[in-house]
Amino acid sequence: MNLESEIGQLWENRDSLDIHDKDLVRPIHETIDLLDNGTLRVAEIDSKEEVVVNEWIKQAILLLFRISELQPYEVGPFEYFDKLALKTNYREKGVRVVPGASARYGSFIEKGAILMPSYVNIGARVGADTMVDTWATVGSCAQIGDRVHLAGGVGIGGVLEPANAVPVVIEDDVMIGSRCMITQGARVGKGSVVGEGTILNPAIPVIDSFNGEEVSRGKIPPWCVAIGASRKRQYTGGEFYLPCVLIIRHLTEGERYDKAQLNEILRLNGVSAS
Repeated sequence: MNLESEIGQLWENRDSLDIHDKDLVRPIHETIDLLDNGTLRVAEIDSKEEVVVNEWIKQAILLLFRISELQPYEVGPFEYFDKLALKTNYREKGVRVVPGASARYGSFIEKGAILMPSYVNIGARVGADTMVDTWATVGSCAQIGDRVHLAGGVGIGGVLEPANAVPVVIEDDVMIGSRCMITQGARVGKGSVVGEGTILNPAIPVIDSFNGEEVSRGKIPPWCVAIGASRKRQYTGGEFYLPCVLIIRHLTEGERYDKAQLNEILRLNGVSAS
């Protein structure tokens, strides 16, 4: 609570902040350290199944950028020029990191996670035993659950401003197919599978194919298989097709999907899981 109060005061006076006063900016670094080691998190799901954003932590991230200066960093044969360093000590953290992968200081990667050549930004959280596959990106403050598979080229959008903006949330046991784009605070419920190439944001309707009803905007319910689709809409200039997400199968809650069977379901609908 002391840190939260101190960050709030610094945020109110951010335009006159003396970035060279080490005692003054100490709470910013302490907050980011706690974010980096997983003690704090930008957002979490409460007892009502709603996403709650810890605005003061996002304020601390924004303040960190304000007080940090560009400087060169050397990592092996690579040179970077940035305001923030990269995470280190993966062996001690129990995280497998393949060459070409990088995660920024202030992100948290839980034990058992695997980072293929990919990128994880500050404020993001990647859960235990999760795979971030080749060329996938996890944007700032995105919350990725345990045992998730982000397939090749998946784009998980980031959000920092405004401080109360909800980040993308991918819950436990989710599989996101190749080249999906999940952005602007969209959410994928526990145990669900998203077919490759799907675009999901708060403006995209999610429709149940079994009854044609729109179940949400930008939120895929738990334990279902969903694919990218389109629906016809009439304009003065003619008929056009707008993107939507279509639920094509409801899964048994708590049951791990059989990948061969899952791929067959998706193949029959012209898409793939990876």
